[in-house]
Amino acid sequence: GREYGMVYLGKDTSGENIAESLVAEGLASRREGIRANNPEQSRLAELEEQARSAKKGMWSEGSGSHTVRDLKYTLENPRHFVDSLHQKPVNAIIEHVRDGSVVRALLLPDFYLVTVMLSGIKCPTFKREADSEVPEPFAAEAKFFTESRLLQRDVQIVLESCHNQNILGTILHPASGGTAWLRGNGNITELLLKEGFARCVDWSIAVYTRGADKLRAAERFAKERKLRIWRDYVAPTANLDQKDKQFVAKVMQVLNADAIVVKLNSGDHKTIHLSSIRPPRLEGDSAQDKNRKLRPLYDIPYMFEAREFLRKKLIGKKVNVSVDYIRPASSATDTVPAFSERTCGHVSIGGINIAEALVSKGLATVLRYRQDDDQRSAHYDELLAAEARAIKNGKGLHSKKEVPIHRVADISGDTQKAKQFLPFLQRAGRSEAVVEYVFSGSRLKLFLPKETCLITFLLAGIECPRGARNVPGLAQEGEPFSEEATLFTKELVLQREVEVEVESMDKAGNFIGWLHIEGVNLSVALVEQALSRVHFTAERSPYCKALLAAQDAAKQKKEKVWSHYEETPVEEVVPVLEEKERTANYKPVFVTEITDDLHFYVQDVETGAQLEKLMENMRAEVGAHPPVEGSFVPRRGDFCIAKFVDGEWYRARVEKVESGGKVHIFYIDYGNKETLPPSRLAPLPPAFSPRVLPPQATEYAFAFIQVPQDEEARADAVDSVVRDIQNTQCLLNVEHLGPGCPHVTLQFADSKSDVGLGLVKEGLVMVEPRKERQFQKVVGAGGPGGCWGYWGCREAAKSARLNLWRYGDFRADDADEFGYSR
Repeated sequence: GREYGMVYLGKDTSGENIAESLVAEGLASRREGIRANNPEQSRLAELEEQARSAKKGMWSEGSGSHTVRDLKYTLENPRHFVDSLHQKPVNAIIEHVRDGSVVRALLLPDFYLVTVMLSGIKCPTFKREADSEVPEPFAAEAKFFTESRLLQRDVQIVLESCHNQNILGTILHPASGGTAWLRGNGNITELLLKEGFARCVDWSIAVYTRGADKLRAAERFAKERKLRIWRDYVAPTANLDQKDKQFVAKVMQVLNADAIVVKLNSGDHKTIHLSSIRPPRLEGDSAQDKNRKLRPLYDIPYMFEAREFLRKKLIGKKVNVSVDYIRPASSATDTVPAFSERTCGHVSIGGINIAEALVSKGLATVLRYRQDDDQRSAHYDELLAAEARAIKNGKGLHSKKEVPIHRVADISGDTQKAKQFLPFLQRAGRSEAVVEYVFSGSRLKLFLPKETCLITFLLAGIECPRGARNVPGLAQEGEPFSEEATLFTKELVLQREVEVEVESMDKAGNFIGWLHIEGVNLSVALVEQALSRVHFTAERSPYCKALLAAQDAAKQKKEKVWSHYEETPVEEVVPVLEEKERTANYKPVFVTEITDDLHFYVQDVETGAQLEKLMENMRAEVGAHPPVEGSFVPRRGDFCIAKFVDGEWYRARVEKVESGGKVHIFYIDYGNKETLPPSRLAPLPPAFSPRVLPPQATEYAFAFIQVPQDEEARADAVDSVVRDIQNTQCLLNVEHLGPGCPHVTLQFADSKSDVGLGLVKEGLVMVEPRKERQFQKVVGAGGPGGCWGYWGCREAAKSARLNLWRYGDFRADDADEFGYSR
């Protein structure tokens, strides 16, 4: 049966009696047949009589038709009705709550009675079974949460969209007053999510006017605290350390349109799949020629464009990686191949989400998930919005234009085609290419964009360790350091834009030549890293000098392929040198620096133009991108750029670093030295490294002379040489090798007179005894009556008592104490 009673506003019976208030306003009457035999009934009878007398409410004159509301239960065109409101807040009263996220609302002032589903979320519902309703877990609690805040309350509703005749909207409840829409408070949608009574739904979250990120954040709040429907929730990355969830890495390779290989700070390589996107793929029955092997990169529409977009954006760059989930390994089925475990995340560079950029250009599509599948991108809503824009603008995969076709000829191993291409590539000089694959340290597969062909390319001039090979019936192990050479080449050139010079081809149809990347010759770089040896065929190439210099430097380090290298003893060569004839092959040089021990540095005149061009380009780049002070930490042996007293930048090498912040540097193109603070040093841009142009300053010493050990006498000789030849062009001939540097004769460019011989004539230096037969004509033998050769000029200077000889022949038995030796 029913129970009857009194309802009071407040905590006890001293508050307002609701029944009395209704009767007093003429909005209710006493039940018929009930006598006023107690104070409460007597009070109601009294109030009813007063309302009759005052003609209030139902006791007023007339039919009262003006108080009857004309309710509209249906809408002819719900979408047009929603659009006409332009997402402006509408006053309403909530008449019924079906479940936590679906209500029946009366829209004011036109009295439309509509069902409103909350945009972007879904609460547990009541399932009808037979004649009863069975609630899902937390369905009753969610319904009560909404009822207690909205039922029969004045609210504001923002009608946002219409989906299959269902109206979607956001309800702002009165918990925060009439300005709730402006302040963003009292939003039942976000409250339900935050309390763990609802989950986000993809199909309607996009229409939520306050931004999907607010809803995702509220849902994430409940997940982290495992509230209600999330009580058993386990995060997709719960088992990962923080350093494995978010990290910075360098992109080494783009595998396809949704996967990249990155190099971690530890040096390890890791494959990252872009979350929640699908690369281009063949749809349905393709017109692919069944007799031709499918090449996905070129045959799947937009796959090449997607790969190129990622390659140009990412290769060699540092990116931010955030792991969203780990997809476990799956076994193969009849229709789906097996997949290994995949790390999926979102990758950003410069604040740009690469997956979102890819989708917005129509080069990938967004995966759809079951509603309870939480393994998705943290930026899933942005991906959906980007896809919607791409569809609207007809971009890429969504375009109605003709699909781009890439006709790429693969002439790898095709001898006949290679022979046809060879003359064209030889005449082209340097051709642009992209390294598609690295087979070994010196064997690569290249794509030539202008020629639209694929070729196998072998590096000329070097002999790289052979890698492991699988021959039928036999597995050949790789030579030592073959894997290191392959890794070095991969990290330097894989999927990079390079320049190639084709010289020839082998009998298998592989092209042979030189590969350059950012001014670096890959052959020279491999030799420099002691990962390859110079091949005898390099003697015919213009890069022979650089290769041999790199190999000599690598031999001295005795690392990798040169770890067991033993230098040939010098003594074995001496007898051969004695039998040789002197060679006079003077070449023009420019003297740049004279040292205190009378050595000097020169530049080769033939390469002077290259140095000038390099310096001009380097200074232009430094001017366009000024170095940040303190960005270079000097270490002994490092190459850098240093600002000289003239305010210009020059290439240099760090010789020594003192604790007080002083750095001793050597200018590698001029031979002079200087001590500078670190603020006047900066990193050397790779495009101007010694790999591109070797150091131009070469050290030499004068042949056939002895430098005085006395400081004043040596200073006189140095001053004379500085006055005569510094910053002038001379002619140089290498006479023989010395312990520190080659010993040479130097001639003035105009008079062809010997500079060293002039020093002997002036009595500034002594003559070095040389017993080799080929030098006897130069050194000669002199007497009192004439000046023939170095010995003769020395005797003439001694007779005239010039400089060293001004006190006669000082080479007595006690000469050592005066700083001279016989």
